[in-house]
Amino acid sequence: MDAPTHPRFNVFGRIVEVRREGALWQAYRVGADGKRTPSGFVIPDFVQEHELAQFLEDLFHESASPHNGDVHRIA
Repeated sequence: MDAPTHPRFNVFGRIVEVRREGALWQAYRVGADGKRTPSGFVIPDFVQEHELAQFLEDLFHESASPHNGDVHRIA
């Protein structure tokens, strides 16, 4: 059986992993060493998986810079 995959996003240069745990989203920052820590922000439960990148972009748009100007899902 394959392990579940959890979407990861590059959010203006920071890596964020999002997991659906029951009815709630849990978000974690992923460090350079691969360790996860709680993100400190909340993703509302009504946000659908296909809406996560847009939600993260809207939430952190002030972190955008010419060098790190977008949010995208990491394959």
